[in-house]
Amino acid sequence: MKLIKKLAVVVSSVLTLGVVGANADLLDKILEKGKVKCGVVLDFPPMGYRDAKNKPAGFDVEYCKDLAKALDVELELKSMTFAQRIPALNSGKVDVVIGSTSDTLERAKSAGFTMPYFVFKLQSMFKKGSNIKTFEDLKGKKVTAALSTTPETKFIKNAKKLGWNASDYFSSKSENDTHLALLQGKADAIITTDTTISELLKLDKFKDYVAGPYVPNYDDFVSIITKRDEYGFINYLNLFIHQQVRSGRYAEVYKKFYGDAPIRDLIVHGIYY
Repeated sequence: MKLIKKLAVVVSSVLTLGVVGANADLLDKILEKGKVKCGVVLDFPPMGYRDAKNKPAGFDVEYCKDLAKALDVELELKSMTFAQRIPALNSGKVDVVIGSTSDTLERAKSAGFTMPYFVFKLQSMFKKGSNIKTFEDLKGKKVTAALSTTPETKFIKNAKKLGWNASDYFSSKSENDTHLALLQGKADAIITTDTTISELLKLDKFKDYVAGPYVPNYDDFVSIITKRDEYGFINYLNLFIHQQVRSGRYAEVYKKFYGDAPIRDLIVHGIYY
């Protein structure tokens, strides 16, 4: 009888451990393995790029490092294109993506979004002398943006609203491809973020180009993303963003990559994030 009771205790303990293991969320798993796999986009300066030594650098890279430090785990950086962010997340190649991901409702069907950690304006860029002064002047121009990005979807939405010919627009596979299309004359203009354009204009190869009109009526709030059902990890990431701001680290990293430009407000007035 005592043996049966002992076996019952052992079985009960095993079953309990099994349930705990089965219910362990991503945050538990990251802490247990001592490593976080963080996805970044490295052709989107100054948020993500490779420095003179070919090492990953940028605002998003710093945030990946800060997240690993906060978790007290090792960091494994994973480079990807914009289009690869959510597939990489949902296939398990990465645990989290800090890759300037716009917080759209459509994307939220496939990934879990935090509160915003950065905000952009969407802007055009073209060669000097193009005689483009307003967004409407882009009509009839060959325009491109990176595939599966908010600059692409918001430009197309505005173009359709204005009744423009869809054949004047084409997608580029990556952010670097949009820059190349502009330099090669395949595109008359590109649509990307204002921060990227400010960085491109510092390069000698873009000395004959200028920043143009913004995409109308849109602030591009971006979030950290993880798997949609990882509520525990999403809660942790929200607090991480909150702490970055409260500790002054957000301002510190912002100044490192954007100099004395005014720090961007991470809220929509009238709404709490």
